Amino acid sequence: MDLPKPTSTAASSAGTETPNPHAFTCELPHSIYALAFSPTAPVLASGSFLEDLHNRVSLLSFDPVRPSAASFRALPALSFDHPYPPTKLQFNPCAAAPSLLASSADTLRIWHAPLDDLSASAAPPELRSVLDNRKASSEFSAPLTSFDWNEVEPRRIGTASIDTTCTVWDIDRGVVETQLIAHDKAVHDIAWGEAGVFASVSADGSVRVFDLRDKEHSTIVYESPRPDTPLLRLAWNRFDLRYMAALLMDSSAVVVLDIRAPGVPVAELHRHRACANAVAWAPQASRHLCSAGDDGQALIWELPETAPAPAPGAPAVPAEGIDPVLVYDAGAEINQLQWAAAHPDWMAIAFENKVQLLRV
Repeated sequence: MDLPKPTSTAASSAGTETPNPHAFTCELPHSIYALAFSPTAPVLASGSFLEDLHNRVSLLSFDPVRPSAASFRALPALSFDHPYPPTKLQFNPCAAAPSLLASSADTLRIWHAPLDDLSASAAPPELRSVLDNRKASSEFSAPLTSFDWNEVEPRRIGTASIDTTCTVWDIDRGVVETQLIAHDKAVHDIAWGEAGVFASVSADGSVRVFDLRDKEHSTIVYESPRPDTPLLRLAWNRFDLRYMAALLMDSSAVVVLDIRAPGVPVAELHRHRACANAVAWAPQASRHLCSAGDDGQALIWELPETAPAPAPGAPAVPAEGIDPVLVYDAGAEINQLQWAAAHPDWMAIAFENKVQLLRV
């Protein structure tokens, strides 16, 4: 199913005097980085970014049918303390499974977070397990930069670490299924494709795809055009696994890759005026993705139907590039964005101490 082309009515600036009927803001007492939508309940988790041991995960509720400023609010009873700033949050993607929330920081933590009761008397999430891969000879484990929960095999979570490794956890048993030295430098992000296939990006400037059936080898599908330019973020298109998108450090470009044609991007999207910080594919459409960056803009793109081009390695987007179909100006540097799988008309962005819910 194709996502309807967003209308220009949602592109009003957050700074206008007239309230934007498509944008709702919740302010929290701390800076925000991590975001995650629940697949079962109208709940959004946000993680603080404080350079301190003591951080906070706040759960926010919203009404996707009859949205209002009052309905988008924090749930103090369901918020909880978190050691160190969470680099990522993600709910269990399997709606039929128990309601679990994972977080990454110094270790991978799994929280039991039932969302059937959102009242002021509800019990907060409880820590279910702490998973770290510290070596027997070390007192510390290497910090985790990111992780991804496998939608096809939800017992699996893959983590990325600054120690060059990617670790696949079996969270049901609380054990490491496998650990790979994935890159030459720190691994910054990881994303699952199929049940046993994941990709990662690294400070070594490469995007690599791994198949758990052949752990000795990986496929390099892209390398930074400038030597040693780190790749920071990776998003795999869940609706069409041929495509992924990556972000480079200190770059305003969004690089779109076709794994069938390694080496050359099928598109480079260049309309951000400052560094791009986050990217997400539409959950129910194959050609739409959103990016956000330091220019304070969230841009929704529609890739051409002809992608990829018939000639191997030829770009699918014309040399002059393409313009986004929607531009939203938050008025401040956007750190993070998430597109809700259960409610594809909604996405969330984080900037400063604000979480903003946008209807597209």
